[in-house]
Formats: sequence, structure tokens, C-alpha cells
Amino acid sequence: MTYPTNLVEPGWLADHLDDPQVVIVDCRFALMEPEKGRRQYEAGHIPGAHYLDLNQDLSSPVQVHGGRHPLPDWEKFGQKLEAMGVSSALPAGPTLVVAYDDARYAFASRLWWLLKYLGHDAVAVLNGGLQGWQSQGYALSQAVREAGSGKFTPTPRTDWVVDIDTVRRRKDEPGMLLVDAREPSRYRGEQEPIDPVAGSIPGAVNYFWQDVSEGDGRMRSHAELAVHWSTLDDVDDVIVYCGSGVTACVNLLSQAIAGKPTGKLYVGGWSDWCTYL
Repeated sequence: MTYPTNLVEPGWLADHLDDPQVVIVDCRFALMEPEKGRRQYEAGHIPGAHYLDLNQDLSSPVQVHGGRHPLPDWEKFGQKLEAMGVSSALPAGPTLVVAYDDARYAFASRLWWLLKYLGHDAVAVLNGGLQGWQSQGYALSQAVREAGSGKFTPTPRTDWVVDIDTVRRRKDEPGMLLVDAREPSRYRGEQEPIDPVAGSIPGAVNYFWQDVSEGDGRMRSHAELAVHWSTLDDVDDVIVYCGSGVTACVNLLSQAIAGKPTGKLYVGGWSDWCTYL
């Protein structure tokens, strides 16, 4: 059976809640209140969903450099995926992972990107997130899903990520587009609520990550996103960053939905860059 990727509708997911080849992951999180997402999950989630925490599961511990959300330890991450029942290959194909949050893909897209980076293309986010699910009358559950027994084999696409040295070297090259995904006031350096220094990387252009979705959280249409990212048609390479490699993944997700080549991720983002200033 062929499953949708990148984006799935609530109705489709409701029809596949009992599909053993579909694994649902709740990615809700709050940067300023790290325990909130798990509490929300325990209070009610899409039936059968597992929970992954941005800090504990989708990142590794913070170091002096490298940003606020370094990439996770791949061995531990793979073990977590297997414990949820995710497999790279089954007789019917790889397990489809469906990620959702309640923050316009801010955290679900991080899981989407991590799986794509590891070569697992059978991954999608829920269109509209939890709000979209509930707005169509679908129920929540407090039951915790039992552990699965998947077999995950990572095949990292190492050319999908860049470090600060690469950004410094390439950001001013002809044909290179450096995209800052943060809100405009942070990009302009007018405010900085999280990192110790305000500003943006010289030469970057601003494509605010929330502009790819509607106010109700639904992703904009393929046609709208194609126009939104039309600049990509005239460049040779794209590097996307945000504060710490999280909301930049929303822009990367929307590029994929628009049918554009997916840019490279500067995971450390501004939180890494500003530690060298």
C-alpha cells in the first residue's frame, strides 16, 4: 500500500488509527515551559500516539557551541524509534510516521526532518495539527501506547546539514540563498527573547516560518507555497536557519510540499552563531 508523505489530513489519519504500519507521534512542546508538552500528552492525545520531547528525545545536551538544540545521539534516537514500532523496511514497506503538535508544525517538523535526514522518507505531519484533528470532531485518548518492536536502520544524508564554518564560507557566494526563519523583529535584531545577543547572520533574508501556514494552523496550498518559495527557482543552493534548528524545519517542510529542492539546515542557527560574536 502507498501512504501519503509530508502532509496527511485528519480524516486519513482517523481511518488509519489501527493500521500497524502507521506510528503516530505527539511532539507538543513549550520552549519556556519544557514539561508542558508531556503534561498535555498525558491529559489527552490522538489515540495510539506516542510522545517525543524536543529537549529529551529530538535533541542532545547543550554544549558551549552548537546551539540550543543540537542533533540527537543517533543510536539513542534509533532505539526510541524502534520502541515505538518504527521500521525502515517491512514486507509492505517502511513504517509511516505521522507527527503532530499544536504550534503550527514547530516541533512536528523537527521530527519530520530528523527522519528524512536519516533516510526514512515515510514520514508526514498532520495538517492543522491537534487543532485540526479536534475541529473535525475526532476524540482524544489518555491511554499510553505500549512499546513496539521496530527495526530502524539509519542512512544519514550528511550533506543536508551545514556547520558554522560552512555558513561563513558560503553565505556570500553567488547563487547561495541564506534564509532566516525567525519572526521579523528577531531577524532585524529589534528583540531577542531567548538568545543572549540580538541580530541575524549578515546576508540572510527573512522568510518567517509561520507564513507557510494559515491562522488556523493548516498548511497553505501547494500552489501558494510554490509562489512563496519561487525565489528558490533562481538560486543554486539554500541554507535555512532559525534560533536552534527547530522552526527552520517548518520552512524545509513547506519547501518539500511546494515541490522545491529542500534546503540545507544550519542546525546551530543564531544560538550557535552568536556564541562566536
